[in-house]
Amino acid sequence: MRFFPVLLLFLALLVRPDSIRAQGRLSGVVLDSVTRQPLAFASVFLANTTLGVTTTEQGQFNFPSVPAGNYDVVGSYVGYRLAKQSVIVGLAAQQLTLPLAPTTNRLGEVVVRPNPNRASDYQKFTELFLGRTTFSSQCRIRNPDDVLVDFDPEANELTATAINFVQVDNQALGYRIKYYGLRFNTNFTQHVVSFYGQPVFEEMTARNARQQRRWEANRAAAYHGSLTHFLRSVRTGQIAEEGFTAQRLRIVANPRFARADSLRRQLLREHFNSAFTRAEQDSIGRWAKMPRAFSLLYTKVLPVDSLRRVAAGGEPVFLRFRDNLQVSYLREGPDPLYRVRTALPTNVPFPPADRQVSQLVLMVREIEIQPNGQLTNPLAVFTDEYWGFEKMGEFLPVNYLPPASAASPQTHP
Repeated sequence: MRFFPVLLLFLALLVRPDSIRAQGRLSGVVLDSVTRQPLAFASVFLANTTLGVTTTEQGQFNFPSVPAGNYDVVGSYVGYRLAKQSVIVGLAAQQLTLPLAPTTNRLGEVVVRPNPNRASDYQKFTELFLGRTTFSSQCRIRNPDDVLVDFDPEANELTATAINFVQVDNQALGYRIKYYGLRFNTNFTQHVVSFYGQPVFEEMTARNARQQRRWEANRAAAYHGSLTHFLRSVRTGQIAEEGFTAQRLRIVANPRFARADSLRRQLLREHFNSAFTRAEQDSIGRWAKMPRAFSLLYTKVLPVDSLRRVAAGGEPVFLRFRDNLQVSYLREGPDPLYRVRTALPTNVPFPPADRQVSQLVLMVREIEIQPNGQLTNPLAVFTDEYWGFEKMGEFLPVNYLPPASAASPQTHP
């Protein structure tokens, strides 16, 4: 199943010392957009981080130390629509005003849903949203009644939204995630999953020191080999040192596919209400196995400077490469459930057991990697294979930093 990394979302701070020291102050006020009066005790957070505060009685908020980079500042208050403002945090202090618009429903009114979610539709949503990894199996949606799921059989699409936010408790990583403004879509014909919104992370309280150590180890395991880890290593020019290899991957259309698919569809239409002969069954089976395209993998390992462009003076740094990339993380094998739950065509070999193999597609000519590791436009990249398999179970906030002493594990916990 392919996955648009709109969550991307979740890329962490760089390990370069100069980037870690770059901190900025962000403050402001939350107002009613109509009356212009301050809103006391409103929630303000930086999306995809653990950074969140509550406004004072005067509607004021303050983030004294924010790592440099791009952020969405989001304001939330009961009875009001979300307010979002994008900012670029640097060394200079910034002052913001977040106006929140009142909703049409008054506080206390009951919203009646026309139809409850079908159990099968909701189950598909949770599998695709949370994922099917070992860590995802330890994730739970705590407010399922606030999720609105709909399936369109004609388009073969499943969509989901949330009344306010979706709360996900990740017991594998020790995070409580409130995912505001969820927009989820999957097209089963195209095998594409995408979702986006403004999540905020809250660290859960461990029952004991052992659970806290497990959470910390699992967070490091989720980070190592991730897209976050790879992009960070591209920016610092250390992909080999961090355990990655990158190879050029070309996708070439199969000239025989169109005819084979046409013959298969024609035969299926002709025998809509009749049985197939053995020869016709063999033909349908053979045509169904015909691949749409062929993948041509170049054996040469690409140097890091073929994956990026560094401007004069060292900043900014852009992700840039030809064709597609096959990215292998050599220091850790895949989650044991990857080989079990990944539906592969019969003509595709099983993924290797000693490494994590992913595919990265760049949708634009180049895209800037920010100092905090985020792409200036998360929709500029498309992931598949192992990175497409990982979802909410491995979702980390952008301000997560692995411990300096954390070695990359050799097997997935």
